[in-house]
Amino acid sequence: MQRRLALVTGGSRGIGAAIVRALAEQGFKVAVNYLVNEDRARRVLAESGGEGAVFQADARDHGAVAAMVEAVERALGPVDVAVHNAAVSFPMGPFHALPWREVQAKLEGELGAFHALCAHTGPGMVGRGWGRIVAVSSTLSRFAHEGFGAHAAAKAALDGACRVLARELGPHGVTVNVVAPGLVDTDATAHQPVEMKQAVARATPLRRIGQPEDIGAVVAFLCSDEARWITGQYLPVNGGLHTV
Repeated sequence: MQRRLALVTGGSRGIGAAIVRALAEQGFKVAVNYLVNEDRARRVLAESGGEGAVFQADARDHGAVAAMVEAVERALGPVDVAVHNAAVSFPMGPFHALPWREVQAKLEGELGAFHALCAHTGPGMVGRGWGRIVAVSSTLSRFAHEGFGAHAAAKAALDGACRVLARELGPHGVTVNVVAPGLVDTDATAHQPVEMKQAVARATPLRRIGQPEDIGAVVAFLCSDEARWITGQYLPVNGGLHTV
């Protein structure tokens, strides 16, 4: 692995932090994007043992992302890998009862963040003839669960955009893939009932719920040279609970 550079949005916590660690272990330099907590982002990078730096930006804001990518490339070099992981909050409840403005905010936030990242890193990858784009989606985009209509719709749109982008960028040596976690044990799911988590674990062939490291390892693989023949794919990472 030549010292390629990976940019991870939402890299200061949970799955994002695990992705940072996994990429650092693979030998990547890592630019860790965060929204609010700079100290936590710096701690994640330090604990990874890798080379890199932290960069603040709201991943949904095209102008902020443009400025961030410019700062990343000025400090660390060209971005070879872009990982869309930044979480965009969403309303819960029956889809027909959700306020449209909240659904719209989720749709625009999810796709806007992915579009901004690709718009400001993709051209450089194309110019160099090598690149990796990985989007963290959700199994809920394909396997329905009550109350998650806004989230499922936004992630399904993300999946569709990735399939098209894979065809567009493939001729230029850039792969685009989706990693779709199931239930993962992070601070974002800490509020969910223990009984529910136990039920999911019992229904899962591997008999547990996911850990952030399970997702980070798969993302790191897709960013490697070994995954050079994989593009346009939706990969559920959920211990076998759902299969495609």
